[in-house]
Amino acid sequence: MIQRLVCALLLISPSLAIADQPNIILIFADDVGQEVLGCYGGESYKTPHLDALAAEGMRFDHCYSMPSCHPSRICLMTGQYPAELGNPKWGTFPNELEHQTFAAMLQQAGYATAIAGKWQLGLMKHDLQQPARLGFDEWSLFGWHEGPRYHEPMIYENGKLREDTKGKYGPDLYVQFLIDFIRQNRQKPFLAYYSMALCHDVTDDLEKPVPYGPDGHWLTYEEMANDMDHQVGKLITALDDMQLRDNTLILFTTDNGTASGSYFKHENGRLIRKSVFSKFHGRLVRGGKGGLTDRGTRVPLIANWPGKISPGTRSDQLVDLSDFIPSLAELAGIRWPGNSTINGHSFVPSLYGKVSPRSWAYSEDGAGRQFVRTQDYKLYSDGRFYHMADDADEKSQLTDTQLSAKQQAVKETLQQALDSIVKP
Repeated sequence: MIQRLVCALLLISPSLAIADQPNIILIFADDVGQEVLGCYGGESYKTPHLDALAAEGMRFDHCYSMPSCHPSRICLMTGQYPAELGNPKWGTFPNELEHQTFAAMLQQAGYATAIAGKWQLGLMKHDLQQPARLGFDEWSLFGWHEGPRYHEPMIYENGKLREDTKGKYGPDLYVQFLIDFIRQNRQKPFLAYYSMALCHDVTDDLEKPVPYGPDGHWLTYEEMANDMDHQVGKLITALDDMQLRDNTLILFTTDNGTASGSYFKHENGRLIRKSVFSKFHGRLVRGGKGGLTDRGTRVPLIANWPGKISPGTRSDQLVDLSDFIPSLAELAGIRWPGNSTINGHSFVPSLYGKVSPRSWAYSEDGAGRQFVRTQDYKLYSDGRFYHMADDADEKSQLTDTQLSAKQQAVKETLQQALDSIVKP
């Protein structure tokens, strides 16, 4: 059932002094499925820094997102499924929840907070202070559907439009902003939220196409995937140089699966898109962003915290994006603020090899379709039921006449879970 956490005030646990609160770096990549990372079996891209984070920490095999970006960001920020919030319109954020985000929660608990990269919760030019209301002390964000995000980016920084980005590359600027923030706030706990532009292709709805890179085209998916890893590596190197790794938890996940195609050039008044196929466990798979299959919703999750998380561990515990806010609360020793209703469960027990309370994960798309699933079974809101352990590509649904008694019990449990969630 949905977890409901109600508390009158935000409280810091008396057993956890502020000096014990870990620094948190949350990296949220864009349009990156499990097949992109080498540590998950990807073979098409170079991801040595992310692979090292997994080798030195924990890799989750069953993390699930929404199949597209805005619903995932709403869920991550609030701990609530979009359907529970009335499916907020694309590019908006519920006004009543502005002070109940994970950033606001940590800010109230004494954390310095910053975000860099993608926003997508509103047009910056219409609301320059929205990130502040959602709990960020500092922000450096590209103008979503307002201008470029990569070459010569349009960046709003702490409420002002930057005017020094000509000839510069957005991801370099976002990472440097976070490194500077960390350096300035290293004496107290900090949250650095790297909401990556990578690996989403360029904005496609502006009057004029955004600038090409130095090679005379927009970044290919391969170039973006390789640079994603490079930018993560720069953050990790900066942490090492500042000797902050031992008290810093790094979490890496993504907003949805890999896109099926990526814009490459503008020719004869048209945007030219190339298909994206990736080699994964020895076979080619096409990106599944937008769909409720594994290729659209099953995303990487890596947790790295030297001395706290055992290196080289894998977890088959279920996680979905609603789980981040209660997890960050537990890590910071915070009791839940306000009278919020959330869907999430903390995955912190999993970091220490204990059993997580989550027994099913959830996702929904923009057309009103939903699913709930365990590691092995998946039930859609239209009644389709699959044994994912044997049929990950969902080729053959199970009918009621085929079900064993155990499978029937699993289906009934998943149906109860679906019934507990508001319909989109």
